[in-house]
Amino acid sequence: MATAYRMPDPVEAEPAPQRPLKVVLYSGNYNYVRDGANQALNRLVAYLERQGCTVRVYSPTSDTPAFEPAGTLVSVPSFAIPGRGEYRLALGVPERLKREIRDFAPDVIHLSAPDPAAHALKRLAREIGVPVVASIHTRFETYFEYYGLGFIRPGVEALLRRFYAGLDEVFVTTAGFGETMREAGIISTDPAVWSRGVDKGRFNPQRRSPEWRWSLGIGDHEPVIGFVGRLVLEKGLDSVAAAVAELKRRSVPHRLVVVGDGPARERFQAMAPDAIFTGFLDGLGLARAYASVDMLLNPSTTETFGNINLEAMASGLPVVAARAGGNACLVTDAVTGALVTPGDIAGYADALARYCTDPALRAAHGQAGLAAAQAFDWDAINGAVLSRYRELIATNSR
Repeated sequence: MATAYRMPDPVEAEPAPQRPLKVVLYSGNYNYVRDGANQALNRLVAYLERQGCTVRVYSPTSDTPAFEPAGTLVSVPSFAIPGRGEYRLALGVPERLKREIRDFAPDVIHLSAPDPAAHALKRLAREIGVPVVASIHTRFETYFEYYGLGFIRPGVEALLRRFYAGLDEVFVTTAGFGETMREAGIISTDPAVWSRGVDKGRFNPQRRSPEWRWSLGIGDHEPVIGFVGRLVLEKGLDSVAAAVAELKRRSVPHRLVVVGDGPARERFQAMAPDAIFTGFLDGLGLARAYASVDMLLNPSTTETFGNINLEAMASGLPVVAARAGGNACLVTDAVTGALVTPGDIAGYADALARYCTDPALRAAHGQAGLAAAQAFDWDAINGAVLSRYRELIATNSR
């Protein structure tokens, strides 16, 4: 069972000051494409630096990053992945960067992508005698099936087992996801939980804007289904299109608003020709979009946590999600939303139809989700990671 490390109770005596740590973090994508995983990593780095730690981040980089990085970012040589040119792959770590890391003398090395560069840094951590941890952010091994390459999945799983074996700690986003990884044989030890938080000042029901809805041609009383995320096949775009097509066949009033962009946008627009596509939104624009739709549809089976679920809940929306990955750890069926068997198009349509036709149910489940979201505080969550770093460093020095 995955273990959540308890933060000190607020009423306990103030602990003695502890020395700031030096941390090396490796990411396969720290800021060149925006996603939930790298935003969580940036929040962790920002938190660590507020606690006085010094963090050096190593990652492939781009000349056109999606956002400014937290911490000191060092570029690792990489190349664009064929067929997915927006993503980059590092095949190793140059000796000059290894020397730089040795000179920095980190207390801990944190790896967040199981690529060749991370394998090299895992070996380096052992050479210099510091704890090395990893965090799992997505179901890498499942992606290939969406692109007709499912036959290589066993080989990918073997590489993942090799990578996660022998680490001092593996962080997962939820206890349930940790169990899934153990059952799949990807990890063999009990992981620790590094959950996710939500910015409740940014995502909240007060961001709702009738004017924004009007600007998209949506009436005040039209039920709106929101889909938020990068437009790639592994996000379940085919299920979204099929579910809204089934609603149309049943003559259930609805509008679909798609917030996001990506390489599969043109294909998705062809599958869902009646949808409204806003393109990429960020900041308060994204928060306004969440609060201004009426429910979230998230059929992805590759989510390890589901940041969009939590952002939607904080915005007062019920969530219709696949019963897979981290979704079930956030969404309570028939309380804060609906969990549907992956691929069950009729099941998605049934859940969406209930919310489209019953505003009172929609409001009740949205309020329940809003209440549940209040427990997810970023500082407490990232503080647990720092505490675990310190425990591992103390054990390593004995």
